Parts: sequence; C-alpha cells; structure tokens
Amino acid sequence: MFRQARWNERLIFELGWPGRRGYVVPKVEKEILEAVGGLKTLLPQELQRRTPPQLPELSEAEVVRHYIRLSEMNYGVDSGFYPLGSCTMKYNPKVDEVIAKSPHITMTHPYQDERTVQGTLEILYLLANWLAEITGTFEVSLQPAAGAHGEFLGTLIMRAFHKSNDELEKRTELIVPDSAHGTNPASGAMGGFKVLVVPSDEEGCVDLDALESAVSERTAGLMLTNPNTLGIFEKNIERISEIVHKAGGLLYYDGANLNAILGKARPGDMGFDIVHMNIHKTFGTPHGGGGPGSGPIGVSKSLERFLPIPRILFDGHRYHLDYDKPHSVGKIRSFYGNTGVLLRAFTYILSLGAEGLEAAAEVSVLNANYVMKKLMKIRGLDLPYALERPRKHECVISCKRLQRETGIRALDVSKRILDYGMHSPTTYFPLIVDEALMIEPTESFEKKELDRFVNIVQNISSEAYSTPDVVLKAPQNTAITRLDEAKASHPRTMALSWIMYQKRNL
Repeated sequence: MFRQARWNERLIFELGWPGRRGYVVPKVEKEILEAVGGLKTLLPQELQRRTPPQLPELSEAEVVRHYIRLSEMNYGVDSGFYPLGSCTMKYNPKVDEVIAKSPHITMTHPYQDERTVQGTLEILYLLANWLAEITGTFEVSLQPAAGAHGEFLGTLIMRAFHKSNDELEKRTELIVPDSAHGTNPASGAMGGFKVLVVPSDEEGCVDLDALESAVSERTAGLMLTNPNTLGIFEKNIERISEIVHKAGGLLYYDGANLNAILGKARPGDMGFDIVHMNIHKTFGTPHGGGGPGSGPIGVSKSLERFLPIPRILFDGHRYHLDYDKPHSVGKIRSFYGNTGVLLRAFTYILSLGAEGLEAAAEVSVLNANYVMKKLMKIRGLDLPYALERPRKHECVISCKRLQRETGIRALDVSKRILDYGMHSPTTYFPLIVDEALMIEPTESFEKKELDRFVNIVQNISSEAYSTPDVVLKAPQNTAITRLDEAKASHPRTMALSWIMYQKRNL
C-alpha cells in the first residue's frame, strides 16, 4: 500500500544560503572576450539584465535531495490505482518512453530541412492515418496540443464550414448536453457561439424531444461524447445525428471516452463530422500536471479542406509539408503537434495492434462494471440513471443517501480515500448527479487492485455510520492535511511563482 512521505519540504528558494554552488560555469578565456568585444556585446541591449537573476543557491547534493523528497510525496499512475473518472489515467508503457527519448527524435529540430526528418514525418503521417481508421474519419490533424485545444479547433472548423455556405451569421448556436464536460461549453463560447444546454432523459442519455425543440436554422452543431459522462452509451446516436444534420448543423465528438469503444465502434460511423481524440487518455501517453497532451482532430471528407496547415503529404518517394490549402483555418500552434507525445501514441498503437486496442476497450468496460456492481452493494451508495443498463468505461456513484443519513459528503469520502494510500475518484462530476463519485478503472489495473479500492470504500462507509468524525477530519496520513478548497483556489491565495510568493508574504 502506498504511503505518502510526510516531509515538511520547503520551497527550493528557501533552502541553501548565499554562495552555495552546484555548478560553476567555466570562465571565458581573455582572448575570446577581446575577440568578441566583451560579453555584453553578444546580447542586444534590451535583453541584458540590470541585476543578476534571482536563483536558488544550493549544492548539487541539496538539489538532488530536494527533488527526491518531492518525488516521495507524489502519487501517480505508477504508484497504484488512479480512478479519475473521465480522465482515463492509464499506465504509460515504458517502452514508449524509451523510444520517445531516442536521440534520433530529441536531437532533431522542427526548423530542419524536411529532407533530413523523413523518419519523423513518416511516423506522423502513419499515425494520422491510423487515427483516421480508428475513428472512422477521412483525415486527421495532429496539431492540437490538448483535448480542449482540439475542441477549439473543432469550433473553428464549424465556423469555416458555415461561412463557406454563407450561413455563419445565422448559425450562432451550439448545443451541448447537461452532462457535457465543462470544456465543451467553454470551447463553444470561445468559438463565438451561444451555448444551449439540452437535458438528459431518465436513462441518462440525450432527451430527444428536448433536442428536437432546441435545433433550428440557428444551430451550428452539437457537441457530444459517446459513451457519455455517466458511462452510458447513447443508444439513440443515429437519431441524434439525423436531428442535427436535418437542421443543418454538424455533429462533434468529444473523444474523452474513446477508450471504451476502441475496435468496437467508430464515431465517424455514428454520424460525427468532427472527432477529437485525447491521445493522453486513450493511447497510453503521459497525462496530468498541465501537460504534455495532444488532441488530434479527425474530420469527414467535406470538412478536410478546413484542417490546419501545414499538412504532411507523401508523393510515393518522400514526405513533405503542404501549405497550399486556401480554405484552411490556418495554424493553431507552432509546428506540427506535440511530437514526443505523438510518438509515444504511435508506439502504443504499433505494439498493441488492432486486436490489442480492442482488448483494452473490453477490459476497461469489464473493470468499470465490476467496480460498479461491487459499490452498489455498499451502504449509503446508489447508482443513478438506468439501473438495468451496463456501463462502459466508467460509472458514477451517488453519495446522496450517505450524506442524508450520516452527514458525510462525497468530498469527505474522497478525502478519506487518501488516508488509505490511494488516489480518489473524480468528485462532483457530472453535475447532474448529486454527491457524485465518478470512477474509471481503465484496463491498467488488475482485479486485486480493484478489490482493494472497493474494500476501502466499504471501510469508509462503515466509518461514516459509526465514527463520522474520522472521515470528516480526513486526510490525516498525508503530507498536507485537510485544505480549505475555497481559500486554496482564490486568486489572492494562489502563488504560482517565487515572485508571486514573495509579494504575497510582504
């Protein structure tokens, strides 16, 4: 069982003292200085500092000890069960890491002549084709740096499509379900659309009557993930596609839950015109901490002309970059995508193959339903929506009855899970479930680990009914104990840099 180290580790700027050095920069020989006219002539005047930079002053040993202690305080997907619902925190195969760190990749530069990076261009070209095949789309762009970035590109493509039809001025509304990821309405608003929300029906799926009432000549499109955020497959997806397309809108696929249907179903075959993929969720690449990420976009044939430039083409002899796309929405980031992350995904897909990807989906669904069935038997927990229907990759459990009977909230349960040396699930999402715990086991964890999670939740339920104060004061076995969430996230509290920290403490 993982136990977080409880070091009282200070900031690195608070360690050491003036004069400590871990590395000494060699002095520049006098002859070289005279030849260049002095160090200051090497930099433009506007780039020269008036005062030395404020850097921590420590020895090499002190720096190493500092970061080792921080690593022992950290919990990651390599430490144990990481059941963040909707985030698909999968194990990252180490062979992918080894290959991505090859000097043949890391020592290249995007400004090199394309004739010298044919291998990298071939990998990116093949990966785009594989992703198009997996999702049932016509062509894929690898440029977006994250899922939300891909969503934003999707809204730009929607705008370009409607503009090409002289309908952009009237196509002002983007529809999202009430169970949508928060990035969906945010991306729609960033794309310049008014966001309309449609409710879920009693089964947790899109309410068809509400959707039919919402669509109109103002509809630009619908953003949807399938399976949805309750882990339920939208069985009416063909009817949903018909409703949206009949109104003249486009159907957008949020790829957060693609892991559940790999090799089983393809968004393009369901009628989706635009599909984004979270490479860091579905294809075993690093995830979390603000990056790295990758959110490629696949589109139908009619939307291919709007994809970002440059495009990687193959003429039968060599790979080259094509900028001659007059209808393109342009570049949405520098260069061609997060190549290191994309290479990891390429290796992941290559090593598993089609049968392996399908098996990953099967095991992820099996694990989610196993955990769901076990949790449904625990006192105080309930399964909202469609009790008779199996879930796909994740399940959402409600702690509303537990709160009513004991005063223990879903947040308290999550805090207490940390005391048992395990990461908590996603809490309070989706918003349509009161006191929600959203759990996604993925295919990465064995039955023994799943049982350990269920037993921990069972223990917490027993504590809630017998000794609730233990749960209310959790966590106690972590480096940082109970936080004031509101205060911690307030702009006046946060200090995201050493300079901000100093100003906060003046």
